Amino acid sequence: MASSPVTDWLKSWPLALLPHHLLSRLVRAATRWRVSWWKDMLMRVFIRHFRVDMSEALEAKPGAYPDFNSFFTRALRDGVRSQPESPDAIACPVDGTISELGTISGERLLQAKGRQYSLVDLLGGNREQADVFRDGLFCTLYLSPRDYHRIHMPVDGRLRETAYIPGRLFSVAPHTTRAISGLFTRNERLVAGFEGDAGPVAVVLVGAIFVACMETVWSGVAAPEGRRIVQRQFDGSSPVELQRGEELGRFNMGSTVILLFPPGCAEWLPELHAGQPVRLGQTLGFLKKT
Repeated sequence: MASSPVTDWLKSWPLALLPHHLLSRLVRAATRWRVSWWKDMLMRVFIRHFRVDMSEALEAKPGAYPDFNSFFTRALRDGVRSQPESPDAIACPVDGTISELGTISGERLLQAKGRQYSLVDLLGGNREQADVFRDGLFCTLYLSPRDYHRIHMPVDGRLRETAYIPGRLFSVAPHTTRAISGLFTRNERLVAGFEGDAGPVAVVLVGAIFVACMETVWSGVAAPEGRRIVQRQFDGSSPVELQRGEELGRFNMGSTVILLFPPGCAEWLPELHAGQPVRLGQTLGFLKKT
């Protein structure tokens, strides 16, 4: 049955009024508690409720994980996901669902039907970076609690800059994206800017309620420093080069990833649409190399 705006509002706003950061800190502690009965109970309930397929995990036995967070961010077995054959293909960086995708209209991105948000705001007010992606392409990918929660590179790229932007921790579930304006510009997020073969690429990791933290392979746990945006530049003295399919980072609990490409540099497959489930390594589109 289709959801109504009233239903979305009723589901979203009571949770929005809760102390997001306090709850996330409590979840962080609870998911790292290594008492056997506690972590085993959490994993059993979680696997049963969300129907998690442990046969794909590198370690299939839940009891082998030292805590719930290790289970939640578990690695996959070799061979259960593959990368596209074409070197120009854009690979899906996660297991999840397409929330929205398409063309950036000037500096406006589609959040959900009837709701748009600002590219400049998404990038923490970085006008120079926003100009690069103006009229480009975007793809928003939602990770549900049952999904694999490591993020991988969609294309080859060299890391140029990052920005950790503080904010709220609203839920990013589909009903919340339909109910709360500017959701992705209000939540905490990490913007990673890469230089790829076809031009710049941005991968935005959006935090959410109960997401205790985000991690990257180049700096470990990423966390805000008060209310200020934390920016970091990467130059030749500290290069971070990642190939398509290599792990970029992970969410400690579920959230959203947004991909950004400049105009004329890429194209999405025409059959992709909002609400479509996707898997890590699935072809989303192709680069247009000059």
